[in-house]
Amino acid sequence: MTTHSPTLPALRRESLRDGFLHTVDLLRQRRADQIGEGDIADYVTLDWLEWNGGGLRVTTVGSNLCRQLATQQR
Repeated sequence: MTTHSPTLPALRRESLRDGFLHTVDLLRQRRADQIGEGDIADYVTLDWLEWNGGGLRVTTVGSNLCRQLATQQR
């Protein structure tokens, strides 16, 4: 089940969703500088990422999405 945000167009949400596993991988590698500022803002808007003490972390919603995406890739 995907949560839809009325503030982002469907195509933008799908684009972000398609790149989310890569984004999370960049965060794990401490390479957040390689994530576009607009993407970060949109991920935060969707509640997939959140700011925490000056850094980004994956939210519960984002973790659930990661599990869903990983399952679909198998």
